[in-house]
Amino acid sequence: MVNCDVRCLHNLAIGLGWLPWPIIPAKLWPKPKTKTKRAITSQEHQRILASEKNTERKRYYELLWEIGASQTDAANLNAADVDWTEKMLCFQRMKTGEWCRLHVGLRLEALLRQLPSEGRLFPHISQTSDRDRAAEFRRRCRLLKIDGISLHSYRYAWAERAKKVGMPERFAQEALGQNSQAVHRAYARKAQVHVPSLEDYERQSIEKKVVPLAFSKLTDPDQEAAIPR
Repeated sequence: MVNCDVRCLHNLAIGLGWLPWPIIPAKLWPKPKTKTKRAITSQEHQRILASEKNTERKRYYELLWEIGASQTDAANLNAADVDWTEKMLCFQRMKTGEWCRLHVGLRLEALLRQLPSEGRLFPHISQTSDRDRAAEFRRRCRLLKIDGISLHSYRYAWAERAKKVGMPERFAQEALGQNSQAVHRAYARKAQVHVPSLEDYERQSIEKKVVPLAFSKLTDPDQEAAIPR
C-alpha cells in the first residue's frame, strides 16, 4: 500500500512539473504485492448467514450469492428492478453503465419475495458506504475466523459456480460484466470441472438421431404407404 501511494505521488509530481525528471525510473520501482483473491465457499457462506443476526444484511449476503453483483449494485437495487411478469431482474451497473438482465430462478424468487415491494430492496444498507459494508463483512469473518475473503469474493464464487456447471462463458460475462476479472479467472483456470466421458456424449447423440427417425416412420403416412408389404 505504501509503495502504491508513494508511486502515485511521484507520478503526480512529474505530471504537474514539480519534478523535472523521475527520481526513480519506472522499471526500478518495487513490484506491488497483492493478496491472493479467492471465492467464498458454500460452507463459509452458510456459516456467515447462520451467525448474522441482522435480517437485512443476511438477505443482502444471500442476494450476492445468487446474482454475483458488485456490492454497490446489489445494495442499490430497487423493487422496480424486478419484472415479475417476465421473471427478470434488470439493473444498470454503476461502474460501467451497462445493463444486466438476469432470469429469476426459484431460489432468487423466494428471496426477492421477502424483500420490500417498494423502494430500495435494502433501505439501510443502501445508505451506507462501500467501506462500511466491507468493514462489517470483515468483522463478521474475523468473528468466524474466516480468512482471505471480502464482499468481492461473492463475484468470484458466482463465476466459478457458473464454470463448474457448464454455463457458457458469454452468459457469465453478461451476468457479471464483459470485463469481469472474476469471469476471466474462473473460466481460465480456477474452477474445477469434471469432464464427462466422450462415450456418454456419443450415446446421447445417437439416441437423439434414432428416436425421431423411428417415430417419423410410424407416424408419416406417405412413408408407411411406401413400405413393401
